[in-house]
Amino acid sequence: MNGPRFNEFIQSQKVRVIDQDGENLGVMYTREAMEQAREVGLDLVEVSPNADPPVAKFLDVGKFKYEAQKKANLARKSQKTQEIKEIKMRPNIDDHDYDTKMKKIIEFIGEGDKVKVTLRFRGRELSHGQLGMVLLQRVQADVVETAKVEAYPRMEGRQMLMVLAPK
Repeated sequence: MNGPRFNEFIQSQKVRVIDQDGENLGVMYTREAMEQAREVGLDLVEVSPNADPPVAKFLDVGKFKYEAQKKANLARKSQKTQEIKEIKMRPNIDDHDYDTKMKKIIEFIGEGDKVKVTLRFRGRELSHGQLGMVLLQRVQADVVETAKVEAYPRMEGRQMLMVLAPK
């Protein structure tokens, strides 16, 4: 069974009871509390099972589950998932192209996403790894106010990678 325990499913002998108007009726036997709840046409629902004694309330179980599900859906809807966006560059990138890529990096970080900067080496560029390192350090310096480096530059085959995350 998922959700809160109610009526016969409440396992403790005694519970602290709160009626439908929010009044504290004190501690009483679970069976007695269930009878009182039935008299007003409601169920006895365990709202705080970890308390000592557990707290139970006079509620309509169906309505209570529906409200809880609605609240969970709302929380899930307002949650932002963090994506990893990738920006690809070459070691001998021109200034204007570099500025365009930097605008995108700053935009992605502003949206709360991580950015993976990939530097692809081709042919003879591979023997000049220090050029790539200089370029990635320049990227790092340009985003120092908005982002932190999550994975420092490293070589993976023919490409150099670095991951930036929002501060």
